[in-house]
Amino acid sequence: MNLNLEKINGCTVLFIKEERIDAHNSGELKEAVLHLIEQGEVNIIVQLEHVRFIDSSGLGALLSGYKNAAAKSGKLALANMQQQVLSMFELTRLNRVFDIYADLNEAFDSET
Repeated sequence: MNLNLEKINGCTVLFIKEERIDAHNSGELKEAVLHLIEQGEVNIIVQLEHVRFIDSSGLGALLSGYKNAAAKSGKLALANMQQQVLSMFELTRLNRVFDIYADLNEAFDSET
């Protein structure tokens, strides 16, 4: 899975450079997020600008990260979600669980 990390405004931003998060690569995403949390990076923003499709395993990987960050008094938020991906979050009502931001600036503004 093509992932990039940047530390911006005290948050770890995980840029996903894939068009799909599905059964083929969601395990890698889950492991990457858990590794970040184990390293003490508990405030994570996942940047989903390039993701055009997500299935239940992808949703599960993000939810796992959310729960693990919360267990360490952290937060996993989502930003730059395309409409078809947002529709999956709305369909599963996970939009009520995650903080979802239009872009990174909005996400950073909410943290201050």
